[in-house]
Amino acid sequence: MCVASSWGEHLRVTIFGESHGPQIGVVLDGLPPGEAVDVEEIRSFLGRRAPGRAPWSTARREDDAFTIVSGLYRGQTTGTPLCALLPNKDPRPEDYAELRRLPRPGHADYTGWVRYGGANDPRGGGHFSGRLTAPLCLAGAICLQILRRRGVSIAARIAQIGPVQDEPLDLAQPDPEILLSLAGKGLPVVDGSKGRAMLEAVAAARAEGDSLGGMVQAFVLGLPPGLGDPIFGGVESRAAALLYGIPAVKGVSFGAGFQVCGRRGSENNDAFCLEEGKIRTRSNNDGGLNGGITSGMPVVVNVAIKPTPSIARPQQTVDLKAGRETELAITGRHDPCIVPRAVPAVEAALALVALDLLLGTYGVLGKPWGSVGEGQ
Repeated sequence: MCVASSWGEHLRVTIFGESHGPQIGVVLDGLPPGEAVDVEEIRSFLGRRAPGRAPWSTARREDDAFTIVSGLYRGQTTGTPLCALLPNKDPRPEDYAELRRLPRPGHADYTGWVRYGGANDPRGGGHFSGRLTAPLCLAGAICLQILRRRGVSIAARIAQIGPVQDEPLDLAQPDPEILLSLAGKGLPVVDGSKGRAMLEAVAAARAEGDSLGGMVQAFVLGLPPGLGDPIFGGVESRAAALLYGIPAVKGVSFGAGFQVCGRRGSENNDAFCLEEGKIRTRSNNDGGLNGGITSGMPVVVNVAIKPTPSIARPQQTVDLKAGRETELAITGRHDPCIVPRAVPAVEAALALVALDLLLGTYGVLGKPWGSVGEGQ
């Protein structure tokens, strides 16, 4: 079930705060008790998302320091709601003084103003800001630790920035070593030469006062078959609901995605086979999902990220107070390309989805999780 800034059926996540408010945070309700949480590992994961550390990133300096104020005792989850707070240490609300009357194209300034009757916080996008992916990543980092102990891993890479595409991967049998090595790279791509070309494209766009979008591709490995429900409870539906909560996400597809539109069924169907006594498919165009339910193949998710809407070029807008068209030149600190920092956010979102699915099937203290996937 998804209500405003909360998501989840068996694991409930709520994200709160504003980009330039005193702090942002997250509440996780439904975590299994007795799970060890490595705080240093959370910090490392947040470091992959943090701003101000790379040429494609905003100059805003936030170290994403956090405090877990409930739900953790002696390094283990208690099973009660876990709440974590992250202070905003480098806000510049003065950069957004004009935005209460001049909505930025491509942002939620206007829609938020309409929805909340002018009471919304416009500074840096307020509650609609990409800054809110920090608490999402914190929650996902905890889930990733729990999942890893159950043999489930999640890895994402930059599949495309602007016109430059990374090397294609085998969706049915991706190399786990390649996938798990991505997190340690400054730019998580498979082909380093493609990564350099991506950086050149970002630099060129930035020099022209512009920005670039791209695509993140993620793999969820180790999920057993049979997770999920049909129709509205399908894995695709539940994952998309959370992924679209990441600012700048404009498209979500699974497996071969929109490439299937130009194929025949004979080209696209994933033929079944037996591998070491387990039912598998030779290809994975469906991305490990059929009828909204996991098949046991890698779950493959493609996430389209739009170009950063905050650009230096003059853009047309409307003065909400004067009621006339005008021009706006956006100043302040902004990413010329948000795609690299979106990679851990996508991983975090999928970790929440995977743990929610597993809790729904196996319970918190019910059927032993060690039996996941047995019978296959």
